[in-house]
Amino acid sequence: MKPPIYSSSSLLIRKSVNGNGSFSKTRGLSPYLSFGLLGFIFFAVVFIYGQDFRSIFTLQHDATVTSNFRHIHDHQPQPEYHQQQSENSPPPSVIQTEKEEDDTNRLESGVPAIETKVLLTSTEIKDGDDNDDHIAVDVGECDIFSGKWLWDESNRPLYEESECPYIQPQLTCQEHGRPEKDYQFWRWQPHGCSLPSFNASLMLEKLRGKKMMFVGDSLNRGQYVSFVCLIHRLIPDHAKSMTTVDSLTVFRAEEYNATIEFYWAPFLLESNSDNAVIHRVTDRIVRKGSINKHGKYWKGSDILVFNTYLWWIAGSKFKILTRGSFNDEKKEVVEMETEDVYRMAMKSMLKWAEKNTDLKKTKIFFTSMSPTHGRSIDWGGDKDGSCFNQTTPIEDPSYWGNGSRKSIMRVIGDVFSKTKVPITLLNITQLSEYRKDAHTSIYKKQWSPLTPEQLANPVSYADCTHWCLPGLQDTWNELLYAKLLHP
Repeated sequence: MKPPIYSSSSLLIRKSVNGNGSFSKTRGLSPYLSFGLLGFIFFAVVFIYGQDFRSIFTLQHDATVTSNFRHIHDHQPQPEYHQQQSENSPPPSVIQTEKEEDDTNRLESGVPAIETKVLLTSTEIKDGDDNDDHIAVDVGECDIFSGKWLWDESNRPLYEESECPYIQPQLTCQEHGRPEKDYQFWRWQPHGCSLPSFNASLMLEKLRGKKMMFVGDSLNRGQYVSFVCLIHRLIPDHAKSMTTVDSLTVFRAEEYNATIEFYWAPFLLESNSDNAVIHRVTDRIVRKGSINKHGKYWKGSDILVFNTYLWWIAGSKFKILTRGSFNDEKKEVVEMETEDVYRMAMKSMLKWAEKNTDLKKTKIFFTSMSPTHGRSIDWGGDKDGSCFNQTTPIEDPSYWGNGSRKSIMRVIGDVFSKTKVPITLLNITQLSEYRKDAHTSIYKKQWSPLTPEQLANPVSYADCTHWCLPGLQDTWNELLYAKLLHP
């Protein structure tokens, strides 16, 4: 008879020596006691050496995370500047901890967290790359609004006047007889860095499925038209359109499901100059607390570009409507310092943005005041002259004309420095001050026939406020592009 076969897991065999020297087999511990003993030993070991086990597993996990970080990092483009990590750079875990602490502090203070950017040079950005929210050109502490104008026939203009059908006849200087094109060939060169080239393909990808809106006066409309001219050539004729209804103009790029819009609101607040066509009034009035009158049309915008300045410059005082309507013969109006009313408008704009936009997603910009060049004596010219017949920029780097109120710039700086709204100032004022040559002057469509006296004296009717296209305002959009895609 064969002996029974036992599993080592179910029975312990103990061999003992009998008195006669032979071996005898006896039954050991029961199966239940065996499992209990093994379990006790296992938990005892874990209890005593548990910390060591946890350390081992943690080290393995950290090694895996570090390996993945290095794998990703090694596949990032490595510019020669700033991208290489120094020997004293903190490890990835420290970088992450510092960012989380900073984001927590910002959220507690009501300021949205700042996204971490991956540094790339402009040459490493590929056309059609929609993953551009983490792309930035490393310009260090460079101020792109401080620089000089360089003559550049090889890269300017960025488009031809005749190629863009969206330019209003008030801005088509060549069509209206300007004899030279020198104003088209100047390129802005910041001190210590360079602007990234305007990439229309990348810009359209940025706008895919989005709404971009310019809000303000005719200077902002000129920037809007310039922006459309910079991108429209990449869109087939059947897939683009521009329509205007009252204060709203909409350019639609069908293939990108995107709109680029302009809304006429010269004061941002409700005013007696809100008619997009008939708005030339000398006694200008705004209504306090009225920004929602226009703001309802701005909702849903992913990118907002505001401006307001020119219409405020009608004297040292400005009127506010407190009761009644603008057309009432009897209405309550108070008069205040222009800077104080302008401050009210800036605060209203920021308050509207805080309540009506997603501050973590919506990009908000404000274009500073656009200068005028109505008195050539300001730059050492004829005391009776203006921008008429000016063909070169002003070379004095400290030049600041009388048409730009520094008190208004101080209001902007003060209000923006105190807000929690992440707004970017496009400080185009100083660089535009140099461009006395870039205005439309007399080379534009005139709203009414010129008198013989005017024809005999072109300075008397030269427009030294608006700008020819293509021209200066294309540079404004290059600056906007740099701040939007490569902040």
